[in-house]
Amino acid sequence: MDTRRISDELEIQALLHRYARAVDTKDWELYRSVFTDDAYIDYSSAGAMAGPRDEVTELLSVGFAAIPMSMHYITNIETDIDGDNADVRAMFYNPMQLPGMSELSYCGGYYHHELVRTPQGWRSRNLREENVWFINSPRTDSAATS
Repeated sequence: MDTRRISDELEIQALLHRYARAVDTKDWELYRSVFTDDAYIDYSSAGAMAGPRDEVTELLSVGFAAIPMSMHYITNIETDIDGDNADVRAMFYNPMQLPGMSELSYCGGYYHHELVRTPQGWRSRNLREENVWFINSPRTDSAATS
């Protein structure tokens, strides 16, 4: 493995960690900085929104204002780097306190990012969340907990 590859992987890890911190601290400017201006973000597997970066950021800022606590853990980061492009798959685990619920809720799955190297460093131009499981979902349907 060459030093450029190692450097890229460390920068990509840092980008995903900034993403988690941005969401958990509700720092929406930091959140925007993880993505390209024209990025597409898809949280539909969790029953949430999908769309352009700024639209999704606005919806998240409203929705997360009601969430007292979330703590994203991003692990098992796999990168496929091809020049100035990279496909990334990373696991996430997210305990959270949802509004109106006394018990913590938990979800987990994968983040699939398409990254591009920019003058400011690596940025995500496409994020698709693959929500695999959810425990103590606020929804009552059985599909929400699988």
